[in-house]
Amino acid sequence: MRELATLLVLAGFAAGLAGCNTISGVGQDVKAGGAAIERAAEKSKPK
Repeated sequence: MRELATLLVLAGFAAGLAGCNTISGVGQDVKAGGAAIERAAEKSKPK
């Protein structure tokens, strides 16, 4: 089971790297991910 989990994590990491070819692309992906997390956190706040 642990081997499967490791394989899935590595496959996801490889897919992520394939999606952004440059360091600039990585920065944009991280920025977009952070923005999505921030929006989700704002939506979940009590009003």
